[in-house]
Amino acid sequence: MNAVTSISDGPGVSPARTAALRAEAEALYLGTRPKTRAAAEAAAHLLDGVPMHWMVDWSTPVPLVIAEASGARLIDVDGHGYDDFCLGDTASLFGHGPAPVARALARQASAGLATMLPSPDAGRVGDLLSERFGLPYWQIATTATDANRFALRAARAATGRPRILVFDGAYHGAVDETFVEIGPDGRAANRPALMGEPRDLSKLTRVVPFNDLDALEAALADRTVACVITEPVMTNCAMVLPQPGFHEGLREITRRHGSLLLIDETHTLSTGPGGYSRAYGLEPDMFVAGKAVAGGIPAAVWGMTEDVAERFRTARINRPDGHSGMGTTLSGSPLQLAALRANLEEVATEPAYAQMNRLADRMEAGLAQVLADARLPWHVARCGARVEVVRAPFPLTDGRQAKGAHYPALEATTHLALLVRGVLISPFHDMMLASPATTEAQVERLIEATAQVVGRLCD
Repeated sequence: MNAVTSISDGPGVSPARTAALRAEAEALYLGTRPKTRAAAEAAAHLLDGVPMHWMVDWSTPVPLVIAEASGARLIDVDGHGYDDFCLGDTASLFGHGPAPVARALARQASAGLATMLPSPDAGRVGDLLSERFGLPYWQIATTATDANRFALRAARAATGRPRILVFDGAYHGAVDETFVEIGPDGRAANRPALMGEPRDLSKLTRVVPFNDLDALEAALADRTVACVITEPVMTNCAMVLPQPGFHEGLREITRRHGSLLLIDETHTLSTGPGGYSRAYGLEPDMFVAGKAVAGGIPAAVWGMTEDVAERFRTARINRPDGHSGMGTTLSGSPLQLAALRANLEEVATEPAYAQMNRLADRMEAGLAQVLADARLPWHVARCGARVEVVRAPFPLTDGRQAKGAHYPALEATTHLALLVRGVLISPFHDMMLASPATTEAQVERLIEATAQVVGRLCD
């Protein structure tokens, strides 16, 4: 029996038990949150009652409205408290409102928020980024989506090549051209859920399975691919870890074919102060990080080697006058620079990461024991302070397996059942994060709540 068949055989949980637990959790949620229900009704002029439409993708029957977020705790408008292991899907990896970042923002607020010019923090931020992530030249953006989009443009400009390559199942924000997957017929095609995109993105985007070096070699052989963009660990799915030798092969193949390597560490900053790349000695040509890099303030960074910077400068000098298609007015603002400096200097430190990883050790061990006790064919995957329950009996190797380990109804039920027990995890898959503000008691409550939910599903 092959791996894909093993995953698709089922999650080991009865659909009837899933439905029953969902109904119970929904009734408890709605029955104990009158202000939450009233807030949903009052938000009549927001589409679907939320400021961003994907907020209705949470498991709750009506959106959860948060009155206060501090450290690793949330309090909703009805006064219910939650141990927060989602942490804004990594945006608040270091906790909500880290004190050094809050102080820096307060100082900068009285000195100007948006000037479209460098502030005194700019040079120091560049130094900190270079020291931490290893690349010599940096630019600031407002989101990781923007940073990835700009970096891909820069890669095309630097190489003069038209195409990019992504790995099947990866996620790099709302960058249109990365929404390409390997379809059931084995061909590259736009992802079916992508909305409002009339173009065939596969004309300029190639896609191969993660961990498949032979497919990568074949896709780069004609030397038309400007850039390979990848996370070092595929995270915005059921977590897929690199197999031994994958990153070494990826680096060798891209160099041999003249394709730049862009590593997107927006989620894998959970690994350590320099991300996965520094921890494992990766050598990207370009690097992107967003979300957590400025302590939760909208900011992202993209960096490049000396060689890429020089080639990009040459392309800029030789282009006609006019808009480059790169950059937004609020990118590189004094507010972002103040938050970046405070977070890099005082928050995202070696001791902070050591504490996060100690807590993640306990999360990983405790959750694995829960699964073993329940005899579920699932496992726990790990990337630094990022821990995930994966509904498959073995580590996944590519995006197709990750898709096969995705059970939306079961995941939504699990998330809601945890939430009414005071524990919040990611709404999109079973991802949990440990922050410097997370306590040992919170980790134990997470493990106990998971044991309760699994027990209800499996008894």
